Amino acid sequence: MSRSGLFVSFEGIDGSGKSTQARMLADRLRATGQDVVLTREPGGSPGAEEIRALVLQGDPDRWSAETEILLFTAARRDHLERTIRPALEAGKVVICDRFADSTRMYQGLSRGNLRAKVDALHDLMIGVEPDLTLLIDMDPEIGLSRAKARNTVEERFEDFGASLQEAMRAGFLALAKEYADRFRVIDGARDTDTVAEDVWAAVSPHLT
Repeated sequence: MSRSGLFVSFEGIDGSGKSTQARMLADRLRATGQDVVLTREPGGSPGAEEIRALVLQGDPDRWSAETEILLFTAARRDHLERTIRPALEAGKVVICDRFADSTRMYQGLSRGNLRAKVDALHDLMIGVEPDLTLLIDMDPEIGLSRAKARNTVEERFEDFGASLQEAMRAGFLALAKEYADRFRVIDGARDTDTVAEDVWAAVSPHLT
C-alpha cells in the first residue's frame, strides 16, 4: 500500500487507559497543525461498526474463536479500505485504538492456539502494520476494575474475567518483544498527563 501518512496504534488490556491516551494524542497533534484521523477497532467505518455490535455484545460464548477471527478480519478490511488507507494516502496521521495485535491476542492466543491462522488471514486480507504501536501496560486487576466501572454494554470480553486479562497482558508484552521495531511499552499505572508525555516522546520523532 502506497502511503505518506503516519499510522499509530494503541494496544493494551481493557481499562489500561489506551483510549484516553489516543484521544489526548489526537488533540495534541491537531493543536500542532497535523491532520488527524482518530479511529478504533473493531469499527472505524460503517460496515465495521455493524460488526463491532455483533462481536462485543452478548454472551461470552456467543462466537467461537475461529468465527471471531473471520468477523474481526472482515471489519478490519472494511476499516482499511474506507478509513485508514485513504487517510494515509492523503498524508494524514491515523491513530487507531486497537488494530491487528488485539486479534493476535484475544483470538489468536487466549481462546486457543490460533495465532498462525490469525497471521495467515492478516497477511492475505490486510497486509498492513502500524508504523508505531504504543502498548499502555497496566496491572490486570486494576485494568479490569476500571473496565467494569465504565458500565458499558460492550462487555463481552471483559466478562471472560481476570484470567483473560492476565493472559492478555503477558501476551501483549511478548508481542512488544516480537515486534520490537514498532512497539513502545508505556507504564499506564501513572497519572494521565505523565503517561501522555511518554506517548508524545514516542510519537514526536516520527512526525515530519
